Parts: sequence; structure tokens; C-alpha cells
Amino acid sequence: MNAPAPRLLVALKPRELVDSVVAELLPGISWRYAGRATSGELASVEALLVGSLARELEEYDPSTTPKLRFVQRVYTGLDGFPFERFPPSVQFAGNIGGFAPYVAEHAVTLALGAAHALLPAHRMVSEGRLRPVPAQLSLHGKTALILGYGAIGREISRRLEPFDVRRVGLNRLGRMAAELDAVYPADRLEDALAEADLVFDVRPLTRATRGSLGAPQLARMRPDAVYINVGRAGTVDEEALYHHLETHPGFRVALDVWWSEDFLRGTLGQRFPWTERPNFLGTPHCASSYAGADEFSLRNAVENLGRFFAGKTPDYLADPRDYLGHGPETGP
Repeated sequence: MNAPAPRLLVALKPRELVDSVVAELLPGISWRYAGRATSGELASVEALLVGSLARELEEYDPSTTPKLRFVQRVYTGLDGFPFERFPPSVQFAGNIGGFAPYVAEHAVTLALGAAHALLPAHRMVSEGRLRPVPAQLSLHGKTALILGYGAIGREISRRLEPFDVRRVGLNRLGRMAAELDAVYPADRLEDALAEADLVFDVRPLTRATRGSLGAPQLARMRPDAVYINVGRAGTVDEEALYHHLETHPGFRVALDVWWSEDFLRGTLGQRFPWTERPNFLGTPHCASSYAGADEFSLRNAVENLGRFFAGKTPDYLADPRDYLGHGPETGP
């Protein structure tokens, strides 16, 4: 007996985890891995689950999937995604919240590491020095601003609660959240920055956010503030941030994301000597690389596909006009 024609095309590396999650969450939905589907089978495909189209479906021709209506990415961001390769009728969703608990934990780790001057302290130990201790900042009683308050922001907020931190958010329209003390709309970015001791940047890279944090915005920040970016590096001007770090010794920066990232080669580029600054802490875009994160994120993406196949509107549908022209596809 022939297998039913696939309604879902999975453009991911074949593995047992994918098999089990799709079977569990999409019972009764026929599917194929992209590399195992015949050209004739593609005509029945209604949805696509993909990580990087360039890496996993480089030769994709949308004319082979005339019934395609929905594309779900397993990664969070959609900056650089090649929307133009699909018909206008196709809808898209990033995996919003798919890595949120892990990215939030990493963000708070960076904040604590920078505020407590762990890297300078470690260097002192390696050099056999006991005093003078590096300047440390306590989170107690401070104000934390979360830029791009959404799924990741909520998880960061939850993890900050035990530190007795005043929590402030910023989102596009200034929508209030019960767990926050205040929320700013995006057009009041500078006002929000002026009152924050800690700034967590978790914003997506869109036309509106690209380069939105430059020298004028940095100048509004407190001289001893801590800036943490686990979202997209392109939301802040690299040169302006480095020079602000260089000229404000009490200011601290902790980054997990970079302006030049090559995931195929596993390299990142730096225009400035970030690691030479004592008030800098960095990690190599690894905020989502924890045990269990892969399954958690995959389940989140497949659950959204379940909404599509159930005839419901998928969560977090994106407007391609917000993202066009932003370069190569990015990772989580």
C-alpha cells in the first residue's frame, strides 16, 4: 500500500527526535523529509518546516509546491529569510518562544557576570592578585529595561524577580504586562534607556530596529549601566557601542550576538578589539545551545504547525515587509 501524499515537508536533517516529535504532535498528518520526497509528492505539500532554506533546501522551486500556504521556521528570527522566493499567498512564522527559557537564563547569566565583574576577578586570580577587587554592581534595587518585551522578555523578567529588581519593558505599542512595573512604546526608546541600570536587548532585527541604538541613544544611558544583547547585534551600532564602552569605563557590555556571524564556517568577525576591554563580556552566540533546548524548540515549532493543520491561525505570523533586505539567514 502506498504511503499518503505528504501535507508537510520537513527541511531538516533526518533524525529520531524529529521523527518522534512530528509523529506525536501531528498525528494523522502525512509528511516527508525534503531530501526523501519525490518531485511528484511535492505537489500535495501545504506547509514547510525549515531551519535555513539556503542550507537545507538550496534548490527549492516554489512552483513544485503549488498548495504551499505556510512556512514555519525552527529558529526564532526571520531576518535574512528569503521571503521573495515564495508566492505572496504564503504565510510565515518564526519560532517565537522556542528558545525563550534558555536565552533568558543566558541573558541573566551575562548580566550577573558583567555586573559582578567576574572576568576581571578571574584574571586577578590567575595572576595571584587579591586586591584591589574590581568594581562590582549589585542587582538589588536596580531598574532593568527589557527591549522587545515578548516571550524571551517574559522569561527574563521571571528570573529577575528574586533580585528585587524594578522591571520595565519596551514594545512596539507600549502594551502593559502584569508582571512589569512600567512599559514604554518603541518611540520612547531614549526615555526608557535613561532610567535603566540594566538594559536587556532581545529585539528582532527589522527595518524599525536596525541600528536604532546609536551614539545619541547610548548617551542617554546611565554611565554605569550594563547593556546585554541576546537578540540581534544589528539593533545597535557596533562602532558607537565600542566607542561608548571605551570612553565610559563604568559602562559594561555583555554580548552573545555579533555583527558578523558565519554559521557555516563557525566563525565570527570583530571590527574592534572587544575582548581587550575590561568592561566587556562576550559569548559566541550560544544562548540557545543547552541540553534540552533542541527538543523544546522543535516541539514549539511543530505545535504551531498543528494550529495550521487544525484550521486555526498560527501564532506569530510575520509581515515580510518588516524584514526584506537584511542579508543572509541567521541562526537561533
